[in-house]
Amino acid sequence: MKNILLASGSRAEMALSAVGAQMRPTQRGGRFLLATVFSALVLGVVGAQAADYPNKPITIVVPYNPGGASDMTTRVIAQGMEQKLGVPVVVANKAGGAGGVGLEYVSSSKKDGYTLSYMPVESTMIKALGFTDVQPADFTYLGRVMTLPAAITVQADSPWKTIEELLDYASKNPGKVTVGNSGTGSIWHVASASLAEKAGVKFNNVPFDGAAPAIAALLGGHIKAVAVSASEVLPSEKAGTLRVLALMSEKRSPMLPGVPTLKERNIDVEVVGWGGFGVPVGTPPEVVSVLEAAIKSSFETKAFKDFTTERSMEHSYLDSKATNVYAQSQYEYFSKLIPSLGIK
Repeated sequence: MKNILLASGSRAEMALSAVGAQMRPTQRGGRFLLATVFSALVLGVVGAQAADYPNKPITIVVPYNPGGASDMTTRVIAQGMEQKLGVPVVVANKAGGAGGVGLEYVSSSKKDGYTLSYMPVESTMIKALGFTDVQPADFTYLGRVMTLPAAITVQADSPWKTIEELLDYASKNPGKVTVGNSGTGSIWHVASASLAEKAGVKFNNVPFDGAAPAIAALLGGHIKAVAVSASEVLPSEKAGTLRVLALMSEKRSPMLPGVPTLKERNIDVEVVGWGGFGVPVGTPPEVVSVLEAAIKSSFETKAFKDFTTERSMEHSYLDSKATNVYAQSQYEYFSKLIPSLGIK
């Protein structure tokens, strides 16, 4: 605290010295008044620092490996933020624990607005999974920028042409269908487990550190299917190397108009991922406001609109207040769902 006061300039030091000179420690209420003045001076310094924000590079931590939807979304948003804020916005990947490693890192970082996290739907799930104690209450969400449905996908030359054929095989051959996902306890793991439970089949779920390596394993023939986002398999689907059997969304995607939803096939399962950004709880409101505006500005750019369209994402925005409410409701939902699925 002393260092903060010294950094604030001579007026803060003079004011504190003057108060100290006019009262003795034994005076009634003197200590309380001194503490009050001291706190006011510190708050003034913090306010001045917030007003100068940002004045150095900002880092956004992606809690997954490069190449997936989370990583790509963050990099496009970061570019727009740079234009708005006038400082570099650097993306750093810290994968592990279904996002827990990166989220823990950010939650324990300085509350100064210079370390942000991409906040995936998993940020509302990982405590229920037992990976970490981190939960939505540890962050201030700055906004949500997109949603995306799960897609059940196989190789283009797979014998399964429809979701019914895949489920029929899985029913007759319990555990033989290996389904890759983006990590144990990830939203895509939940998607696969939810489908298996609803259809009454047993998959052999295989976790990877992100969707990109799961897709690579499918392309290499090491697994039979993946449950990841539609956006992540879209390039390979367009290239003719993968086939999307079904989407776990309420309606069809305009990027994959020929792919049915599970609900169309009378399988009532809907699992949708989403992504936004956040800072450690306790970050000054002034800083939160600056970041919220920068993210909204980037969300509205043509570059991000084109990106979401090309990647079969829903271009869907929620402001900071709405996202915090939404995240808490998702946390409560998954805290009940995950134990019922037996995911560990």
